[in-house]
Amino acid sequence: MKSNGLLATGIIGTAITALCCFTPVFVVLLGAVGLSALTGYLDYVLLPALAIFVGLTVYAVWRKLGER
Repeated sequence: MKSNGLLATGIIGTAITALCCFTPVFVVLLGAVGLSALTGYLDYVLLPALAIFVGLTVYAVWRKLGER
């Protein structure tokens, strides 16, 4: 995958995960679908996903700077 694709994936993933972590968007969505019992487990999924996407973004920027 090219560094532009990695960077785009990292930024988009970070934005979506941060939106779900810091706002009640995902909780409302789960409640609307009828899966509100899963809201207690969101921290176990969203926080590691946020760390992975931030790491992917940092790696893509590091690779992009190394190409120059």
